[in-house]
Amino acid sequence: MNLLVTGGAGFIGSHLVDELIKQGHKIKIIDNLSTGRKEYLNPGAEFFESDIRDFEKIRPVFDGVEMVFHLAAQARIQPSIANPRESNGNNIDGTLNVLVAARDAGVKKVIYSASSSAYGLSPKLPLTEDMPADCLSPYSLQKYVGELYMKLFYRLYKLNTVCLRYFNVYGPRQPLEGAYATVIGIFLRQKAKGEPLTIVGDGEQTRDFTYVGDIVRANILASENPKAGGGEVINIGSGKNYSINQIAAFIDNPTVNIPPRDGEARDTLADIAKAKELLGWEPRVHIEEGIKNCRA
Repeated sequence: MNLLVTGGAGFIGSHLVDELIKQGHKIKIIDNLSTGRKEYLNPGAEFFESDIRDFEKIRPVFDGVEMVFHLAAQARIQPSIANPRESNGNNIDGTLNVLVAARDAGVKKVIYSASSSAYGLSPKLPLTEDMPADCLSPYSLQKYVGELYMKLFYRLYKLNTVCLRYFNVYGPRQPLEGAYATVIGIFLRQKAKGEPLTIVGDGEQTRDFTYVGDIVRANILASENPKAGGGEVINIGSGKNYSINQIAAFIDNPTVNIPPRDGEARDTLADIAKAKELLGWEPRVHIEEGIKNCRA
């Protein structure tokens, strides 16, 4: 099939491209390389260095494309708090551009990378897709609005869409430095440098960590399954959660605590019954195995 991956030079997108090419698909990539890296680009893909905010530039890339995996975004909570206008342009305007381009080009399905941050401070665990949104940051709100647009384009234009709500993705190629680094990436970098692991707050907050290879499988299953396409929201998590202190213990390094941050949930835990039922998906990689893979 002819497929397009936005954000295909990024952490998750590059793994997805690698697997799709392995399966024999013809792949186009749109990425502005703001956080993606040239060395992650698969040479078997056709690369367009473009920004999804530039509709006129990206629109022709969609011609002949059968399905779109939309991963391009300004990810992470803290950068969106620091600069909400910039993240809004990427995450809402850019997503709308992708949908309009897909509609105009006759694309069959868009698979959207959504975020579990939409759940916010939900008092109940595990988190189920029918719970109301409780957005705590511009990023979480913007990604949630993207879900609403996916549903709307299905209703108005019969463009098949599906929204995968990722829970704390980690794995090889995860960002280790800067505002976009994941907590596991930060810890591994700090250990490699002989520095203490910086634990935000008391470290008892919990997260459902999901290995990048499991995320890739979920995307592919969502693209292949005809039952997924009506704008559904589907949790993609491990179905288990661990405290940040437990993650630090897995990595086995001295720690230091730093002040808590605004905009972040206390606990996350995915109910993955819908993913199992609708997609036939469940996670395969346990957290300790996944962390070992990051070190390899």
